[in-house]
Amino acid sequence: MSTKTERITLLGSRDFKAFLARESRKEGISVSELVRRRCERMPTEDERALLALAEELRASTAEARQALEQGLAAAADVLRQVRKTGKKAA
Repeated sequence: MSTKTERITLLGSRDFKAFLARESRKEGISVSELVRRRCERMPTEDERALLALAEELRASTAEARQALEQGLAAAADVLRQVRKTGKKAA
């Protein structure tokens, strides 16, 4: 473990500061140690799986949005053709 010699200052809301204080008290460590532990730890297998699922969801949502936009454009074309044909028949 390396010596902690660098100071890092960050700004947060009053609520965030209180949250950090509560969490550090629960774990029995300083706020600095709490932040170090939570920032330095590697994601668990479950967290990695969740991140992968979230990425799949983003990709699927983008594909679905594109398909929906294409379907709406096709429906709009059909409506234009029907209206155009309807005017000729009248």
